[in-house]
Amino acid sequence: MAAARNVLITGGSAGIGRACARRFARGGDHVWFTYHSGRERAARLVAELAGTCPHPARAFEFRQGEWADHERLVAELPGPVDVLVNNAAVGSKTVEQYVPGPGHTQDAAFLQINAVGPLWLTEQLLPGMRARGRGTIVNVASVGGGVAQFPGFRIADGMSKAALAYLTRHLAAELVHDPVDVVAVCPGAVDTPMFEASTLSGLTPQERATLESTLPRGRLIAPTEIADLIWHLTGPLAALLHGAVLDASMGLGVRPGLLGGVAEGAGVER
Repeated sequence: MAAARNVLITGGSAGIGRACARRFARGGDHVWFTYHSGRERAARLVAELAGTCPHPARAFEFRQGEWADHERLVAELPGPVDVLVNNAAVGSKTVEQYVPGPGHTQDAAFLQINAVGPLWLTEQLLPGMRARGRGTIVNVASVGGGVAQFPGFRIADGMSKAALAYLTRHLAAELVHDPVDVVAVCPGAVDTPMFEASTLSGLTPQERATLESTLPRGRLIAPTEIADLIWHLTGPLAALLHGAVLDASMGLGVRPGLLGGVAEGAGVER
């Protein structure tokens, strides 16, 4: 049996991050995850994982993109990180909880949290991976920005996900002779609280049914599907896919109009 790895998942208390925490715990790894808000939700997940994993999970409050919090998080981690899943991000509705300071805007928050934050955390943890001779970094981007363009959606949101795709390719080029693998996953329409807030909550039941029927395969993607993919990508597949930016949208990346046309017709709030 393979030795347990230390896995750090940012934004791990809900959505894709929570599904990843469950998947890695089920695989026998040490699971550490961050959350921005929802301390009780994070505590419930830690308690849940205690019943399925031989190793205790740990949750860390974390404000991604704020340097002082980055330093604090790295100092508090129980050990070195073998697998980093850069999953935490804000969307077109969740970004509204951030109160911009002087000279800052929501557009700046998209880039600071979704792009600069993963860059900083990767730069903090990568030297340890290289020194130990092993490691995997998975950047969770989005089909919007990472693969395709969706007119009408927030431009800064797409720009931040495009930056994650670039970060993946750039790091992979620098690490091509190092035993650290880097890959990006670009999910499509996933049934998460973020997608609910940005797109689904503004729809009537009929509009939602129409939207879902028009998506590839006529349905939303389950968070567990993306989590399973990420888990597999941290195994032997990672070396073969080093530097890959994977379209994990069931085809929405090659047919982006499936979402855009229905969304505009249904009056989707983004």
